[in-house]
Amino acid sequence: MLPRSLSNFMNAFTSSDHTTYPFATTNRKDFKNLMSVYLDATLRPLLNENDFTQEGWRIGPENPLAVASSQADGNEESKLVFKGVVYNEMKGQVSDASYLYYIKFQDHIFPDINNSGGDPQKMTDLTYEDLKKFHSKNYHPSNAKLFTYGDMPLLDHLEEINHQLAQFEKARADKVIKMPIDLKDGPVYYTIKGPRDPMVDKEMQYKTSTSWIMGDTSDILETFSLGIMSSLLLDGYGSPLYQALIETGLGPDWSPNTGFDSAGKVGVFSVGLNGVRVEDVPKVKEAIQSKLREVHKNGFNESKVDGLLHQLELSLKHKTASFGMGLMQRVQPGWFNGVDPFDALAWNDIVTAFKQRFADKGYLEGLLEQYLLNDRTLMFTMAPSETYGEELGNEEAMRLASKLSEMAERAGGEAKAHEELASRELELLQAQEQASNQDLSCLPTVNVKDIPRQIEKKTTRDSSVGAVKVQWREASTNGLTYFRAINTLAGLPAELRMLIPLFTDSIMRLGTKDKTMEEVEDLIKLKTGGIRASYHASPSPMDMKTSTEGLSLSGYALDSNVPAMYELLCTVLQETNFDGPEAESKIRQLLQADASGALDTISSSGHSYARRYAEAGLTHHGLLNEQIGGLAQVQHTANLANRPTAEGLADIMEKLKTIQEFAITNSSGFRVALTCGQEATSTNEGALHNFLSKFPSFTNIPRGTSENSNGTLTKSTFFPFPYQVYYSAMALPTVSYVHPSGAPLQILSELLTHKHLHHEIREKGGAYGGGAYSRGLSGLFGYYSYRDPNPQNTIKIMLDAGRWARDREWSEQDLEEAKLSVFQNVDAPESVSEEGMTKFLSGINEKMEQTKREQILDVKKEEIRDVAQRYLVEGMKEFRLAVLGEKKSWVKEDEGWTIKSMELSKTSVTGGPINVDHADEH
Repeated sequence: MLPRSLSNFMNAFTSSDHTTYPFATTNRKDFKNLMSVYLDATLRPLLNENDFTQEGWRIGPENPLAVASSQADGNEESKLVFKGVVYNEMKGQVSDASYLYYIKFQDHIFPDINNSGGDPQKMTDLTYEDLKKFHSKNYHPSNAKLFTYGDMPLLDHLEEINHQLAQFEKARADKVIKMPIDLKDGPVYYTIKGPRDPMVDKEMQYKTSTSWIMGDTSDILETFSLGIMSSLLLDGYGSPLYQALIETGLGPDWSPNTGFDSAGKVGVFSVGLNGVRVEDVPKVKEAIQSKLREVHKNGFNESKVDGLLHQLELSLKHKTASFGMGLMQRVQPGWFNGVDPFDALAWNDIVTAFKQRFADKGYLEGLLEQYLLNDRTLMFTMAPSETYGEELGNEEAMRLASKLSEMAERAGGEAKAHEELASRELELLQAQEQASNQDLSCLPTVNVKDIPRQIEKKTTRDSSVGAVKVQWREASTNGLTYFRAINTLAGLPAELRMLIPLFTDSIMRLGTKDKTMEEVEDLIKLKTGGIRASYHASPSPMDMKTSTEGLSLSGYALDSNVPAMYELLCTVLQETNFDGPEAESKIRQLLQADASGALDTISSSGHSYARRYAEAGLTHHGLLNEQIGGLAQVQHTANLANRPTAEGLADIMEKLKTIQEFAITNSSGFRVALTCGQEATSTNEGALHNFLSKFPSFTNIPRGTSENSNGTLTKSTFFPFPYQVYYSAMALPTVSYVHPSGAPLQILSELLTHKHLHHEIREKGGAYGGGAYSRGLSGLFGYYSYRDPNPQNTIKIMLDAGRWARDREWSEQDLEEAKLSVFQNVDAPESVSEEGMTKFLSGINEKMEQTKREQILDVKKEEIRDVAQRYLVEGMKEFRLAVLGEKKSWVKEDEGWTIKSMELSKTSVTGGPINVDHADEH
């Protein structure tokens, strides 16, 4: 249904005790179509055996076509392996040490619930018959809950739901509610093995946490109160447990299970750390319990509670495009555990009741004493193993051998079993080929004619305050003002650019000479919905080869609190104290926290990192993105985090102070966007004038001695990582935003994704994801694969995709579906705070957007073939390719691969093995 819909969201979420199938659209016809298909597909799926073997698991030759044609290249292509889309997905998922820790923790504290994604080691025990029985038992209206939200008539929804559900007889629902283990005789201790992280100090590899069983989550007031208590204990640099655990150096970051989990019938509260030294593991639990006793004795601060309640108030006023999805996710867990969803949504009543209880002194302290001042705990630790990856491989090999032995016995010999498996694989390939061309006319669809030709206008106006240009968007904001600003940084040297992420973290960590960070955080919570500084870069819509960069500032607050928001922005930008006695140690903690989660972050979105690296070799904007948020930044952070303490960070501290000096100016290089109600415009203009008057009108950005000079990036780069699957991306340069070829390139990316790459890379190749993309503003076209077991085959598909698209006889229906797919994003709902931001951030004005809209709607088949030939076939000579995963024999430097190590640098310099530059950057 993806290319037959204008949906803004379609997916499925597996949880430990339920699965959710959500979709969202703003089109009434589309909503009816999707509801009918979703209900039919979930309650009455075909569930063919080929679907199970493709999506679940099977055994087959690595390259069945090569085996069938007797062209297999040695044993590698003919060897039998486990296959399956979800099997490969979960092999990738368990390569993420944070996920592995969390899911194994869940297995131990909640042994009766399901592993929501599936354990690859257990997945191969599932049979096709098991799957059908599971569906028959659980997927029935009597065991389901339905949720709708929006402004379309409820009666229409109910009529369609009734039509679908009336065909079923009432059945017995699964009312069993799973409970965690009993810790009344605690403490309980578990230690498991996990992978070593090559990006982190080898002495700081343990993860450990302590957990308590809490109260019944159907008590909504108590559950809300325990959530408040958890936030008071854990949130922010000034929180008691942060100061007791991270600030004291026991570990750089929270463990993945830290916090209050109220998703089950009974809540669980956990506190733990990543990056712990082996000798400090028992000290973590001791420090937690000691700090909890201290908090109980001293009590909770009323102003901190007020700050949290203020955040809640603003979150309810804040109009987001995903508000309905947020409601669903809020009510869903409790609904399956006996909580009335309308009770869970009665926020005003819950907050009022909480305030009344909290007014009775000692309420939260009483809950802390009841649930946490005891040793009825589970202490869960993951110890690093140098041989973890090897052991996983050995386990899979033994499991495969066992399955093959069983098959050989049934088939009458090993040779016959191999022959049978190869034959089945070819049959599946044939079925997949037929499925890619099947008639889908039975499925409902919306049409391009349903798409308005005119853009929905979000009127903005421009003014100025002195030299500063101001964009105004006046809209209904529930009494909130949204602020966004960009300070352009022309000529920023790479050595300072690479430190911008650390700078923006630092100003929210160090505090000032007069205020601790805890005091600043409290004021932020009491007066704003949050303030933020970050890096910004954008290509020119007129010329993809040029781009601008700068520091972005943002925040929002009640209209009456806007002056306070500006005061807080001034405080963190101008008064952050980089010379304080603890400044360097706090900077080191920030670096270690980022480094400790880097490998897992890459594992969860490796295709994005591959894409950034590939794009860095093509455009200036791509280079900037890589230096700020790519593998270059990861390596840079890891090297700094692991500098010897004796060497210090004095040079880094000086550079951070340099950035502070030019971070903000009252000049023409500074521009502001404000979104507010019309009634707040005048007061906002006065507050902005006062804000800007505090900044200098001129600052000087020092020139670096040189940019990173390591030559332009090579065509094909391989990054060895300890993952069981691969991530890859290939990028090509195309055209600027205003170029007429941009529209057919966008359509082409959707055609390739839905008509070719999804089929070849996911369905046949076994990767969890794969497709094409066209970045209209960046002027780049590319391909990617995600959790891919066979990157060599994927690369061949990418290299040939342009020729495939050029030679394909595209139908009008193909174009229709591709245009619908493009407009899912173009016409997606916007949060009120994002209205007008495309123009402000990138310079794309309303006229440009309208022209692009018309060009996309009018794309013809011959244009598709033309851009495929020009940019994907002829342009292939300029491709850049990056692949992340386990290095195997096919990755050879003499065959064009450059191999980049992502391990800790042997030296303490700020560069390291990954060094990115571009020929045009000087």
